Amino acid sequence: MGIDERAPDNDRIFTVLKSSCHKLMTTLIMAMAGATFLGAGCGEGGSAPVMRARSALSAPVDAGEGPADRSGGRRLRSLPPELRFEGTTLDGRHFTGSDLAERPVVFWFWAPWCPKCVAEAPHVAAVARKYGDRVAFVGVAGHGDSRNQMRRFVSRTGAGDADITQLDDSTGRLFAHFRVSSVPAFVFMTLDGTATRESGRLGETALEQHVRRIAGGR
Repeated sequence: MGIDERAPDNDRIFTVLKSSCHKLMTTLIMAMAGATFLGAGCGEGGSAPVMRARSALSAPVDAGEGPADRSGGRRLRSLPPELRFEGTTLDGRHFTGSDLAERPVVFWFWAPWCPKCVAEAPHVAAVARKYGDRVAFVGVAGHGDSRNQMRRFVSRTGAGDADITQLDDSTGRLFAHFRVSSVPAFVFMTLDGTATRESGRLGETALEQHVRRIAGGR
C-alpha cells in the first residue's frame, strides 16, 4: 500500500479553512454587535433631532417672525375689546376693527331719519378733514334703515366729502357692541384703548375739543 503524499496538504488546507471560517464568524458577530450598538445610539441621539425637526415643521407657523409681523402680533394681542368687531362698509367692503388699532378713533353713530344727525354731519366732516391724518373717523349707520338710504344721507349731508369710513349697521349689532342706544352719539377712543361716550349733538367746537384730546392735544 503506497503512502498518500497529499494528506498533509489536505490537513493544511482544512486548517486554513477552519481558521478563515472562525475569523469570518468573529467578524460577522462583531459587525452585528456594532450595528446593534449604533442602532441604539441613533434611537437616543439620532431619532430625537429628527422628531424635533418634524415637530417644528408641523407646528403652526409663527406669524411674528419679521419685524412688521411682530409689531402686528403685539397689536392684535393688546387689541381693546371695542375694536374686536367686523362689519361692512356702505360700498360693500369687509371691515375689521383691528384696522383701527394704529390711531385714535372717533366713532359717530347716526341714522338717516335723524334731524340732529343731519345737522351734525357737516361738523363731523369738517373735523375729519382737519384731523384725519392723525385720527380715524368711522360712521356707524343703523336703526333699521336700508343701505340706499344711508348712502343718500352721506351724499346730501356732505359726510362723503371727508375721509370717514361709513359702516352699515342696519342689524344694530355694532350699536349693541358699543352700548349705544340713541343717535347721534360718539365714542372717542385713545391710542391705548381708553373710550369715552357722548350722546346727543355736540357741534363743531365741542367735537373738535374731544378729537384734539384723543389726538394728544395737537
